[in-house]
Amino acid sequence: EVQLVESGGGLVQPGGSLRLSCAASGYTSSSLCMAWFRQAPGKEREGVAVIDRGGVRTVYADSVKGRFTFAQDKAKNMLYLRMESLEPEDIGMYSCAASSAVYCFKLVPAVFYYWGRGTQVTVSA
Repeated sequence: EVQLVESGGGLVQPGGSLRLSCAASGYTSSSLCMAWFRQAPGKEREGVAVIDRGGVRTVYADSVKGRFTFAQDKAKNMLYLRMESLEPEDIGMYSCAASSAVYCFKLVPAVFYYWGRGTQVTVSA
């Protein structure tokens, strides 16, 4: 069974940076699409970035494009989300997710079967 465990969240000032990590296990690295989602209080879950099965293509939400970088270390079964120039609008619970669906290369929560518990990111002065 696929297991995902996030870490690295915390409190950061506006304009600051954080790197989130996701330790993944129980799967073959080339068989799944991997993604980061976030959910702010009172809002729906939002896709942040998704990487395809081969780890070649990455798509970012418009709201984070140019500020966030999704990286995958297949040898270590680790996923990373580097977040820069953080804004209060980036506050939320960040979760990594995995999917074996045929058309999984999309930022749609319903496509993803496996989820971590999340790590909280707060941006405040």
